[in-house]
Amino acid sequence: MNIDFGLVQVFTGDGKGKTTAALGEVLRSVAIGKKVGIVFFDKGGTHYSERKILDKLGIFYLATGRDRIDPTDGRFDFSIQDIDMEEAAKGLKEAKRLFEEQFDLVVLDEINSTTSLGMLLENDVLSLIDSKPEKTELVLTGRNAPESFIKKAHLVTEMQLVKHYFYSGVKAREGLDY
Repeated sequence: MNIDFGLVQVFTGDGKGKTTAALGEVLRSVAIGKKVGIVFFDKGGTHYSERKILDKLGIFYLATGRDRIDPTDGRFDFSIQDIDMEEAAKGLKEAKRLFEEQFDLVVLDEINSTTSLGMLLENDVLSLIDSKPEKTELVLTGRNAPESFIKKAHLVTEMQLVKHYFYSGVKAREGLDY
């Protein structure tokens, strides 16, 4: 087993903090000069605050998916459309490119939920994991990680929801939730 970079990590569960934990790994890796890339699956739109600092730090990322937040009423669109599958495939192709270019850390944000919702085929993601270069650290985030991803991983953290202010009527807050 590689003791530097090269493991597979999964952050999953219903609790808040999966993307935040992955971004912590990104910051640590960039701080020591590692080449880092992120693919945001199913996170289209421009309202994600973390991208502002990623831009300032020069960290490569690609956001795929459509903006699911309705600009008039702020409601989230949970439907799955053909465009969602096309966007997810675009993200998978980009992940392969990051592997080919020997990135030290690759984060596939929301790939677990994108797969569990049927926008990607589980076997396609497993093939991607198997094609990971030996020294590339791979982080997979999102709810409902398939059991096969968990079996492949060297580290699995499940964020457990105990209580969330959203359920008492507090809307998502810029700079804290997005």
